[in-house]
Amino acid sequence: MHLTARALGAEALGTLFLVATVVGSGIMGERLADGNIAIALLANTLATGAILFVLITWLGPVSGAHFNPAVTLAFVCLRRFPAIAFVPYLVAQVAGGLSGTVLAHLMFELPPVMLSAHARTGGAQWLSEGVATFGLLATILGCLKVRPSAVPAAVGAYIAAAYWFTASTSFANPAVTIARAVTDSFSGIRPADVPFFMLAQIGGALAAAFVLSWMMRAVDGDGANPAGRPQA
Repeated sequence: MHLTARALGAEALGTLFLVATVVGSGIMGERLADGNIAIALLANTLATGAILFVLITWLGPVSGAHFNPAVTLAFVCLRRFPAIAFVPYLVAQVAGGLSGTVLAHLMFELPPVMLSAHARTGGAQWLSEGVATFGLLATILGCLKVRPSAVPAAVGAYIAAAYWFTASTSFANPAVTIARAVTDSFSGIRPADVPFFMLAQIGGALAAAFVLSWMMRAVDGDGANPAGRPQA
């Protein structure tokens, strides 16, 4: 993937739509659920999984559809993406995410920026973010190896599942985490809690890059290893 204005624009636009969906569906779900958090979370989950499928399918050919600094970093470490493009992608993703929060607020007649008071901290939350991001990268890297066309559906499905099996509801994305710090709505996170979430996400992504590069080495493009049997 070459670094072009189109690629950066796709990363910014994709992250904008992703965050606008996360924040907007959280606001809508909270308003319609009448205090039922499970229903609000379900609405948030379905919307996020669906938009990921759409965005990756749509923008993948333009930028690779990272929309996530942890994904970009993992690809750089695996030498699948040029290191010189990391910072421009990071800036585009963070700018797009913050713009997505502002857009969601404006659509629901809220102030453009509202610092979150939603506490998300502690060992269980940080472990959850590490696990969530590990699983996200494992899904991407595994599918790219055996069935690249499945990536949009697999990522959407994984995130939908991770909303429910992780205590943190699976942010799994530093840019999205930063953007969610400026919404005091259902999907928000206190700014003070952001750094530890991001550290956990980066750790999970790098761990997945290491494990998957080892695990999938013997697998060919059809999803089977060359000998057709488990490798030691």
